[in-house]
Parts: sequence; C-alpha cells; structure tokens
Amino acid sequence: MSNGSPSKFGRLTALGLLLLAAGCGGGGSNSPGMTDPGVPPPTNSVSGVVTFKGVPMAGVKVTAFETNTNSVVTSATTDANGQFTMDGFSTSGNVTANYQFWADAAGYAFYPSTGPGANVTRMDYTGQYASIYAIYKTVINYDSLVNTPLASADFSAFDGSNPLVAVAATGQRTSYSAGDDGALRAGVAWPAARFIDNGDGSVSDKLTGLVWLRDAGCLAPAVWATAVDEVHQLASGACGLSDGSSAGAWRLPNIVELESIVDSSASNPAISAGSPFVNVSNLIYWSSTSYFGGQTGSPNAWAVRFADGRYMNDSVANLKISAVNAVWAVRDGGKGAVALQASGAYVSFASGDDGALRKGVPLTYPRMIDHGDGTVTDSVTGLRWLRQANCLQGTWSEALAAVGALASGQCGLTDGSAAGSWRMPSRKELESLSDRALNNHADSFDTNYVNTVGVGDQAPVFSTLVVSAYYWTSTTDAAATTSAWTVYSCDFGVYDTPKSNIGYTLAVR
Repeated sequence: MSNGSPSKFGRLTALGLLLLAAGCGGGGSNSPGMTDPGVPPPTNSVSGVVTFKGVPMAGVKVTAFETNTNSVVTSATTDANGQFTMDGFSTSGNVTANYQFWADAAGYAFYPSTGPGANVTRMDYTGQYASIYAIYKTVINYDSLVNTPLASADFSAFDGSNPLVAVAATGQRTSYSAGDDGALRAGVAWPAARFIDNGDGSVSDKLTGLVWLRDAGCLAPAVWATAVDEVHQLASGACGLSDGSSAGAWRLPNIVELESIVDSSASNPAISAGSPFVNVSNLIYWSSTSYFGGQTGSPNAWAVRFADGRYMNDSVANLKISAVNAVWAVRDGGKGAVALQASGAYVSFASGDDGALRKGVPLTYPRMIDHGDGTVTDSVTGLRWLRQANCLQGTWSEALAAVGALASGQCGLTDGSAAGSWRMPSRKELESLSDRALNNHADSFDTNYVNTVGVGDQAPVFSTLVVSAYYWTSTTDAAATTSAWTVYSCDFGVYDTPKSNIGYTLAVR
C-alpha cells in the first residue's frame, strides 16, 4: 500500500543487529526488565457490532488488514447478534503494529464508528490493486499497543433505503423545456425564508444549518493559503461581527459548502434575491478543497465564480500560489433541512483546509450498490442511477427527451421501470456523485479493481463513463439561458455548455 507504515523490521539498524547478536549467547540470567523469552508477548483482541437501521446484522464479513506488512491478517463474520471478535493482534516489534478494519456484505455499504484507541479515516488502497486509479476504503484505524484491546469497532450498514443525506433542490423555478430542473424541481425544497439575518454580522442558512459571514466582501482577496488562514483568524469584532465568535470558529468553506449557497435561478451574483448578504462579488471565491493531487498535493484548489456559479479550474484562476480570489467565511450552526455530504478530501495541505477538517457527512464504503438490473444506488444520497453511462446522448433538449422516454429494456435496464420513471439529474444531483479524493472520476468510476492481496475486488460503478466528456444536467445557466450546466466527467467540475452541443447524460430516479 502506497501510504502504509514501514515493515516492523525496516528500521532495525546494522548496529542494532550487532547488539542483538551479542546478546544471543547462552548462559546467564535475564537482564532486569527484560521479558522472559519463554513467555510470548501479549496480544490484543478487537470486537464490535454491525447494525442495519439499528438492528443487529448477521453474516457481515469484517476484514483486518495490517499496514506494516500490507496484508490481510484475519477476518470474522458477525453472528446472529451482529457481533464479531478477532484475536491475536500483535503488540511486539520495534514498530507499532497498525491495523485497519472494514466491513463487507453484498448489497450494502458501511460506515464505521469507534471509541478511544482508534479512529475512522479514509485510506488509499491503490497499491493493492492492478490499477493506476485510486480506491478508497472507509476504515477503522488502530495501533495495537500493549493492553489496548479495541471493543468498539462498530459498523452501520446502508442500502439506499436509509440514505445519510438528502440532496437539496437547486433553486431553479423557471422551466426551459419539459422535464428540466425548473419543471421537476427535484430535491429537498428550500425553506420559505432560507437565509436569516442574525443581527450580529452573521446569516443562518435554514436549508443547510450553516452560518455565513454577512459581509461577503470584508475579507481581503488573497492567494489560497492566506485565504485559509485569514478566515481561521476571523473573530467577533471584525467584519461587523458581534456574535462572540473567537479565532478558529470560522473556516473557508469546502467546495460542497460553497456549492450549497449557489442559487441556480440567480446570476450577477448567483445568490438568492432578497438574501441579507452584502458585498457579494461576481468574481471568484475560494473553497478550502484542493484539486486532486494525491499525497503530495495539487497546485490548484477548487473555486466558484459567483457571477453565475461556474466552477473554476483552468490552472490560472485557481492556482494556489498566485491567483488572488475573493474570500468568504462559514461556520457550523444548527440543524438544517438537509445535511451536506463531505467532499471526500482527506489529505490536508494547510491548517484548517478541507482535508484537515473534513466537514460534512462522511462517505460510506463501498459507496455504490449494484442491483444487477442496470441500476446502481448511491448509499449516501439514496439516488438510483442508470449504470450504462454512454447510452443517452444528444443536444440538451434531445437528451432530456431520451431520459424521459427511458424504460426497462433500454440501456441495459431490466428493472421494470416505465417511461417517465427517470429524469436528467439536476446540477446538485449530478455533483452529489463527486468524490474529491479521486483523480479522474470517469476512469475511477469505470475501472475494474482486481484483488492482489486479499483486500477484495471492486467492479466498475458505471459502465463506460466516457472520459473527457461533458455530461448534461437539467439545470439551465440563469446567466445565459441558451446554456445548461454540465459536469465534466474527469474532474467533476460544473461548467456552462451551449444547449446545442452534443453531450452525454446520466439518468436518475
């Protein structure tokens, strides 16, 4: 595994080997404090419970992977009470034994939880697969120290009927064609009074529960690292704030949070009319989410142009070290009508960035559930997608019509669906598939990951998701209504495309 710990014996120096050799002679008594060589070192046990909708779940396989040796060391299957136990986890060696655990059962996704002594994280298992594209598992990460058994390695199961989040509507209310976003308005409807002026320099979003700085132009435009830091230093007494907040309470929004405030019915700026914000610029605002760059980072970060809501990724406008973009601040608030999913980023490149804070509802593993009938369900959102990703194509209007006519028997479907069951995804629905830990989404979604050391195969999520293609959404660009928003298959950025162009579309229901 590319980012695993070194071998337990990898740090043993030549001097250490000589010392060990010198100490191996026979005769004499054990030195004070040394372990009796006839007594094996202690080991730890790991146990937990797996539940589905709060009910114990039997038959779930839990796998233990040792990162020191990059190998699966054992597994266990949950009993009728949803419980499992594993024994024999090493506490010896000159390097701490590190283990990771994940759960598997056909037709389900999982998210772990754990108590003291371990943590939940995402891990890149690319090195365990015959593929150059990354595969990420959400795992329990555990260092096996002496006398530290882990008794709370728990997992919750999801099958799409119990989604972790609900996707919000885009805000578009004008229809430009039958079956488009303005006509269907799919997603959770916005509260009648979405944005509430708190009278203390902050604005609460009743849709997401986030609290935003009311003055969107107070913080000075900056390069990315400076933007992350200046928001982190924001406190009551600055920018019109009298909310009692202290430094560290505010953050630069991640790309999911920044997208959440875009109103697809508005332009110049793309913010809801009548909202209490002031000084919202038509220019580009930074997010705290780095463009994919693996463990070593990327020279770019995601940003959104608020004249229309377009994502920026042209290696100039979002270049971290030189692009000077606008800065907005957000912080946690109360519960909203929807919960936002995490972006998927998990590597930090600046204190307080998306990879460090990982705000939002985290992503399950495996996230997508293949029903074997030409459809896959996203366990995070509960949305069901057409698996064959290159079947529907045309101009925006043609693609809308093709999705509206889609039914079982077409595009690999055997699900019994009838015409009218499917729709072209809205901007926010298509964006919900993104995972900012991925490099090339199209290739990552369309790769068959082949097991090499027991960590498990993974079939492609979609069939033939076309690389370097713009996929239509049903959402019109309010700033230029002859264009619609598309998602680029490789980076999953949102870009405006003339409706007369030929493009692909996914279908959702």
